[in-house]
Amino acid sequence: MSEPISALNHASYDGIARIEECGLQGMITLRGDLSDKVLAKAVKDATGQAVPGQRAAFVDGDTGVCWMSTDELLVLVPYAEVEAKLAAMTNALGGTHALAVNVSDARAVFRISGAHAREVLGKLAPVDLSAEAFQPGQIRRSRLAQVAGAFWLDDEQTLRVVCFRSAADYVFKLLKIAAQPGSEVGVY
Repeated sequence: MSEPISALNHASYDGIARIEECGLQGMITLRGDLSDKVLAKAVKDATGQAVPGQRAAFVDGDTGVCWMSTDELLVLVPYAEVEAKLAAMTNALGGTHALAVNVSDARAVFRISGAHAREVLGKLAPVDLSAEAFQPGQIRRSRLAQVAGAFWLDDEQTLRVVCFRSAADYVFKLLKIAAQPGSEVGVY
């Protein structure tokens, strides 16, 4: 059996910010009634976190949960644990109208870090990334130039970006261009 590898095998780039492909990340898309107590317990059991409110991301390292829409969460778990967490979640949700699917190998995750991290992403996504409008613990779904993506702040100078694995090379190249030395705009 082959060993799983991430989309870009930990590619990185240093410019006005550091761009890194984060490697394998366990991800479960969970669809259902986010106010359902059974669903909330399944999320808590898998991540230790409560169901987040609108545009919130409760993430600590490679474990957490992100609000994606009114009936969708992105559950993050260590890659090695995703099958066991998914099985436990599916079992817990047995009598509930919900859907839980492992999307780990269909996604790529990038980290943008440094003093100009917001500026790099701001060149690609039509979102106000100012400190007043976008803070740690928040998530946004938007466009990254021509592809869909989601991103959150781990801290004031570190963003994580999730996109489809099929667009990983494109997104990495976009981020590299946006992080070229001397490309500071001074907006954020």
